[in-house]
Amino acid sequence: TEEGVLEPEATFSACFGAPFLVWHPSVYAEMLAAKLDKYGATAYLVNTGWVGGGYGVGDRCSLKYTRQLIDAIHDGTLADLPESEWEEMPIFGLKMPKNDIKDVPKEILRPEEAWAQAGQSPEAFQKQAKHLANLFQKNFVDFADRCSPSVKAAGPKV
Repeated sequence: TEEGVLEPEATFSACFGAPFLVWHPSVYAEMLAAKLDKYGATAYLVNTGWVGGGYGVGDRCSLKYTRQLIDAIHDGTLADLPESEWEEMPIFGLKMPKNDIKDVPKEILRPEEAWAQAGQSPEAFQKQAKHLANLFQKNFVDFADRCSPSVKAAGPKV
């Protein structure tokens, strides 16, 4: 973390580059969706942040595991998983593998299980997940007026 920061805070930057965007973020979202559709591509969200709890409790996701996940994307391991091997994450609606991927333990891929393995309660995880979802929703208010219904529907559900 940055010098002098005792506890990290969640921050949001549209498309990870808000100061450099010419158009409204919804334009970029629609462009990405169109490219994914046109080329039949799949997008994956890879956690390189905290695993097993928040700052001070959990740990950063190991670079070894991050590399294994990127390898699994590149070599088709994730794309080849049947639908029955995925489960939807409550609140966020993201699909999570049900089992290990390469050498990455399933607990790393399933946040609530990572928290449990680190001794955190399911209630603590749910509280933090709902807090994060509320932060996303609050941030999205500034952009929602120009987003399509499908983009609006894709957000977290609290």
